[in-house]
Amino acid sequence: MSYPMAHYWGESGENTATFRFGTTAPDVLIGAGGTEVHYLASTSSAKNVFGLYRLDMGPRPTGPAPHFHRTMSESFFVLSGTINLYDGEQWIDAEAGDFLHVPEGAVHGFRNESGEPASMLMLFAPGVPRESFFEEISEIAADKRPMSEPEWAELYRRHDHYLA
Repeated sequence: MSYPMAHYWGESGENTATFRFGTTAPDVLIGAGGTEVHYLASTSSAKNVFGLYRLDMGPRPTGPAPHFHRTMSESFFVLSGTINLYDGEQWIDAEAGDFLHVPEGAVHGFRNESGEPASMLMLFAPGVPRESFFEEISEIAADKRPMSEPEWAELYRRHDHYLA
C-alpha cells in the first residue's frame, strides 16, 4: 500500500487550517432537548474527502433504526456516556473510547437509551452532503408533523440511507 497521489504541489505550505472551539454552538438541533450536531469538518471544508461531526445526545431516547449506506463508510467514536451501537448482529453498550467502523453496505445503527446525556464523533468517508440530512431531520422534528412511509423513503433515498 502506498500513499495516494498528491493533492497539494506548493513548496512551502499554506496557512489554511481551521480551528473550532469546543464551546462553539451546535450547527443543528434535532428535536427539543434532543441531539446537538456540530459540523467539525463539513464535507465542503474537508474538500469532499470526509465529514466529521460531533453528536451531543440528550437523555431522551434517540437514534436511527438499523440501516446501511451504498456510497460511504461511517465510523463512531464514543466520547462520553453510553451509546447503543448496532454492528449488524447485536446492540452493544458502547462507552467512552469505544469505536465502531461501518464499511459501505454494512448494517448499523445507534441510539441513546441510557437516560443520560452521551456524546460521540461520527466520520463519513468519502465526504457526502450529510449536513443537509441533519438539517432536514431537524426541520421534520421541529415541525412535529407525521411523515408518511413514502415521504420517509424518499428522504432516505436522497441521502443514501436504506432501512435494513
